[in-house]
Amino acid sequence: MPIVRIELLEGRTAEQKETLIHNITKTVCDTLEVTPERVRVLLFEVPPSHWGVAGTPMSRRP
Repeated sequence: MPIVRIELLEGRTAEQKETLIHNITKTVCDTLEVTPERVRVLLFEVPPSHWGVAGTPMSRRP
């Protein structure tokens, strides 16, 4: 059972996340030759204050 874990910043719409889950599932099915029922996609949304780039939280970046 393939499990795909995706960490992303908060702020995407429900529709964007649904499309992401659909597209990732399709890609995994096509690549690994498994049925969609076997694929799990987990989205973990992180607040910008908890995500740092180059020593700076994303909440402080332009």
